[in-house]
Amino acid sequence: MVDELLQSGWLFPLIDILLVAAIVYRVLSLVHESTAIRILVYLPMLLAASLLAQLSGLISTAWLLDRFLAILLLVLVILFQYDIRRALLSLSRSRVAGSVETDHGESETGAILEQLAAAAFSLSDRRIGALIVIEREMSLDQFMEVGTDVDAKVTSEIISSIFLPYSPIHDGAVIIQRGKLTKAGCFLPLTQNLDVAKELGTRHRAAIGLTELADALVVVVSEETGSVSVVSGGKITSNLDPVHLRKLLRRMVEPRWLS
Repeated sequence: MVDELLQSGWLFPLIDILLVAAIVYRVLSLVHESTAIRILVYLPMLLAASLLAQLSGLISTAWLLDRFLAILLLVLVILFQYDIRRALLSLSRSRVAGSVETDHGESETGAILEQLAAAAFSLSDRRIGALIVIEREMSLDQFMEVGTDVDAKVTSEIISSIFLPYSPIHDGAVIIQRGKLTKAGCFLPLTQNLDVAKELGTRHRAAIGLTELADALVVVVSEETGSVSVVSGGKITSNLDPVHLRKLLRRMVEPRWLS
């Protein structure tokens, strides 16, 4: 039987067709069921199989594997788009700490953070939602294309007035750069992390989304509960009281602004 197939020239085309069917089934199962990490593991295996198919003369199999490799590479780009974007953004990282130091000493930085904390709990007491972004080492200019220029001193009164419901710029976030309130009404990228708790609202998701892409610190005041949270590196610390908020701000902001 095998000899007859060899003589007729049908053996390799038959193997080629069976391999194509098996590869289609396996790759579709992989994309449907697997995590991104497992796809990364299978990628070099598919590459090696493609090279082997080409050397063996399995033209259809080699062609199909090349197409699937291209598709999987696109899938990986989509799955890791936020990690890729964060890496690209980090290339434009600017050291703003030095410029802050020339304008603000330790006592003035402490006063700014005190005003920020006072604003957060003033809004919390009134159940007014707020999103306050503090730039640290990485520039946030790319997230400020939409928003209103403010360029004001950071005070509790100004921050609170921005988030009052009748304010035209109460939606979105305020941005604090180099110790000054520079923008208001900015819209932040929402996190795509499916593990984020479903009870978290848009403000918290926006805070997590931004800090997944940049090293900013975000203070969030919940409109529903009045709770105050701090978000950094995609991680959220919730239900802070005034003492713990001030400690967190000093620990996570002062060393960056004064270094």
